[in-house]
Amino acid sequence: MPPTDSILLVDDDLYLADSMGQWLSEQGYLVEIAHTLAAAKSKLKQASFGLMLTDLRLGEDDGFELIQHARRLQPQCSVLVITGYATPETAVDAVRAGAFDVLTKPLIDEELLLAIHRATSQRKMTEENERLRQQLETRLGMENIISHDYRMHKIFKVIDSVADARASILITGENGTGKSMIARAIHNRSQRRNGPFIEVACGALPDTLLESELFGHVAGAFTGAASDRLGKFDLADGGTLFLDEIGTATPALQVKLLRVLQEFQFEPLGGVKTRSVDTRVILATNEDLAAAVSAGKFRQDLFYRINVIGIELPALRQRPGDVPLLVDHFLREIVKAGGRKSEGFDSQAMNLLQRYSWPGNIRQLENVVERAVLLGQGPKLTVEDLPPELWNPPQMRDTMPASTNAASPAMEQPVQSHGTHLRGALAEPERQIILKTLHDHHWNRSATADKLGINRTTLYKKMKRLGLDDPRLQYANSGK
Repeated sequence: MPPTDSILLVDDDLYLADSMGQWLSEQGYLVEIAHTLAAAKSKLKQASFGLMLTDLRLGEDDGFELIQHARRLQPQCSVLVITGYATPETAVDAVRAGAFDVLTKPLIDEELLLAIHRATSQRKMTEENERLRQQLETRLGMENIISHDYRMHKIFKVIDSVADARASILITGENGTGKSMIARAIHNRSQRRNGPFIEVACGALPDTLLESELFGHVAGAFTGAASDRLGKFDLADGGTLFLDEIGTATPALQVKLLRVLQEFQFEPLGGVKTRSVDTRVILATNEDLAAAVSAGKFRQDLFYRINVIGIELPALRQRPGDVPLLVDHFLREIVKAGGRKSEGFDSQAMNLLQRYSWPGNIRQLENVVERAVLLGQGPKLTVEDLPPELWNPPQMRDTMPASTNAASPAMEQPVQSHGTHLRGALAEPERQIILKTLHDHHWNRSATADKLGINRTTLYKKMKRLGLDDPRLQYANSGK
């Protein structure tokens, strides 16, 4: 296939420019010719070019100015300099100005084609690297957050919206819901992605050590402090600091946190010199901080400061439709890491995994899948490969609707009375159809609505009217 790159040829020698332009056209290139600096600038403004060939002497004008102008206006455009007065210093200056290469007149056809090919290949490689970099940034942001639940999709949109905001973000949710992964996604999708991401588990350190860990200390601040030490706020300068389990912070530490979040200034433990940092702070907790504020255990002003943007992660039991996706992901990762073979879970085992309430959330699910793969006796994993607590757990029985239990399929619930008129007579069949479709699509409301041929808003209204918005129904065994 002939080359199709568009070339801007700039030379004040009319005869040379026209003959070279005709030859390049015969080679398959799309060529535009300009004889002056002003004409070249005009063409750069009107159209995009993959390559520009320019002389350094354009009458009274300077070709270096054109090179710099082209690099500013069209950074993707590679520049080749052609000159009859090349010196080593000229070549260096041209490259510094943004030229890819410098060719000396008179030009040899093969030399020119080779230079064009190198410049074009380099440009395409740069574009491919940029595309891959953007893909990598996207993957780094979201690749391990696997979900098709509408709640998580809303969270993904929030992440994109707030990634570059300076405001603090508070991530709430039960243990094991992925708060750290959300924090990393925010960091990796922000302009701070090239800066450090520092994570601190506040609940894992004693109070005195936590203050030193966050703000650093000076020599002699306490017994054993033999030298100055930078804290996590310093180490995260220019990046993101993630404070997990912030609800465990003591009142004294809360006061110091409030100041640093307001002014981005602090003093190291035992020090008097104020330090300033440019650190974005993301916080997380599995506690109800609003209740802690009411109980006087957490400062109200700090709560409002850190809760500028709130992200609440749903528990895994609230999105059972994600269980098969997560199981498949964990299976592939575990099989790859351990060199084992597995064909996955059979339908009965998968149904049990979806019915379970997962008090440990995603972290617990990953552990269960790993245990099943390591201890499984056959290529297909079954109920027998799951831990006993999943077979008939108390929390599953407690969350079942009154009309259901582990041995009574949800689809076989007693028909409720809806009246004797037509609408009431049609309500129960409609309820059963919607319930079965929800189960078939792992409680994914978008997929269910598509299958039923209605929009999601209509589905939500029907679910509410028919009593299908009770989350406990998601864990009942449909038996279908």
